[in-house]
Amino acid sequence: MLNFIWVGFFVVAFIFACVQSLYMGQDGVWSDIVNATFSSSKSAFDICLNLTGILCLWLGFLKIAEKSGLADMLAKLLRPLFKRILPEVPSDSPALGSIIMNMAANILGLDNAATPIGIKAMEQLQELNKESQVASKAQQLFMVINASAVTIIPITILMYRFELGSSNPAAVFIPILLATSVSTLVGFLSIAMVQKLKIFNSVVFAYLLIAIAFIASIACYFISLAPEQRMIIATESSNFILFSFIVLFIGFGVYKKINLYDCFIDGAKEGFQVAIKIIPYLVAMLVAIAVLRSSGALDLLVDGISKLFSSLGINTDFVPALPTAILKPLSGSGARAMMIETLQNYGADSFQGFVSSVIQGSTETTFYVLSVYFGAIGITRVGAALPCALLADVAGIIAAIYFSYIFF
Repeated sequence: MLNFIWVGFFVVAFIFACVQSLYMGQDGVWSDIVNATFSSSKSAFDICLNLTGILCLWLGFLKIAEKSGLADMLAKLLRPLFKRILPEVPSDSPALGSIIMNMAANILGLDNAATPIGIKAMEQLQELNKESQVASKAQQLFMVINASAVTIIPITILMYRFELGSSNPAAVFIPILLATSVSTLVGFLSIAMVQKLKIFNSVVFAYLLIAIAFIASIACYFISLAPEQRMIIATESSNFILFSFIVLFIGFGVYKKINLYDCFIDGAKEGFQVAIKIIPYLVAMLVAIAVLRSSGALDLLVDGISKLFSSLGINTDFVPALPTAILKPLSGSGARAMMIETLQNYGADSFQGFVSSVIQGSTETTFYVLSVYFGAIGITRVGAALPCALLADVAGIIAAIYFSYIFF
């Protein structure tokens, strides 16, 4: 699947470039495409280079959590759930602890912590995988959940809105929470149906109700705050929680009397090796995305969608936010750039800027996550992970547009 998509990006880009060059007189498109290949490959390397330190840091702390037994304790809390949705993973596998911590980091919007922990979880799941290049069912399910993970505190989006002059940056908080919840639910149910998991039972429903209650309580708390307080509290709480994780890891390691420094170094060494493995996979995907964008194919797609909705008599005020939606599964930096461009062109408090912000927070960068997570362990055949993750993206984007019309 990934092979066909990757090749398809280049083929579509070439066709669109030929049309622009031969029939529209835009010979500069070839320069744009070639320049995009160089700049995107450099960008991919820079991303991996910047990610190296983060990987070393968090895999170092994760090694402490593993050696101290903290990861196992966290895994026990969700063992009844994982026993049903990850039947092929042993209940004593360290992967369960890593998966739980990855999910917690995603929920809290701690992207820098979530990525290295998620990669570690994939590596641990790979140890149970009988086919080295084919994603196991457990890896596919984890990938889909990760790519559509609920984000309670979208701090980065709130900061961009604040910097660009929004009078109420946190206005998108509740719509994002609802849209990303829809995305996660659709992603989980789709992969569960494909894998024929037995999820319709009291245990799974109990965990879902607890999760819904938790999200609802967080949403109610932020609704109760004054608009000017939401961003401040969201920022401070995110930083507090992030550092609390570090203190918890160290504190538990001290309690268990392990050599914290040596343990951290061992984990950090693993982080460096993982960063090296990621580079070729990330270069391949980011170059393909950049070529597609430079060819004008994405712009034509947006124009076509706008005309389609107009012909159906549907309000098209949301259409200027669609570039963010289209690029979101492909490139996090590209989608973020589109969101910022929309906020700048239409205003930080405009409806178009509102929709773009909610879309940005509703889903993950599926192809980036897929390239990094599966690339780190050499997986080339991803099975149902990609289509189910993309289905979750579509659901999240539709929900983002719907809730934007309700809340704006």
